[in-house]
Amino acid sequence: MAVHEENLDDIIASLIDDDPDESTGLPEVPAFNPDADPVILTERAARQILKIKEKEKLSEELYLRVAVEGGGCSGLSYKLGFDIRTEEDKIVQSKGLEIIIEPKHLMYLNGIEIDFPDGLDARGFTFDNPNASESCGCGSSFAV
Repeated sequence: MAVHEENLDDIIASLIDDDPDESTGLPEVPAFNPDADPVILTERAARQILKIKEKEKLSEELYLRVAVEGGGCSGLSYKLGFDIRTEEDKIVQSKGLEIIIEPKHLMYLNGIEIDFPDGLDARGFTFDNPNASESCGCGSSFAV
C-alpha cells in the first residue's frame, strides 16, 4: 500500500477506534509469538517515515501505527499512519523508531517487514507478512 503525504490524515482518522469493545471482524489466527520481532522496518522505510514526519511537521506525541482491518481484495488490509498512543497499545522498536500496535492486531502482523522501494517498477510502502496465506497483486491486502 502506497502512503502519500496528502492522505495521511485519512489514514490516521481510519485508525482511531471510537469503540474499543467493537469487534474488528478479523478472522482468528494463531496466537502472537512474543519471541519474534512484531514489525521490522527496512532502512528505506524508516528513512521515508522520518521524512514524512519531518515534512508534515508532526508532533513528537505521534507514533507510527501499524494495523490491519477487515476489507481489501484478499480479506484484510494493512493500515499505516501516525497516531496518538493509547494505554492499550504495545510499543515496539525498529530502526530507532517507536511503533504502536493494538494488541489484537499483533497476531496478524507478527514478523512483518515493511519496506519502501523507490524504483521505476515499484514505489511506496510494501508489506512482507509471514502470516499471510495469500495476498493480492497490489500487496495492500492479505488473507490468513
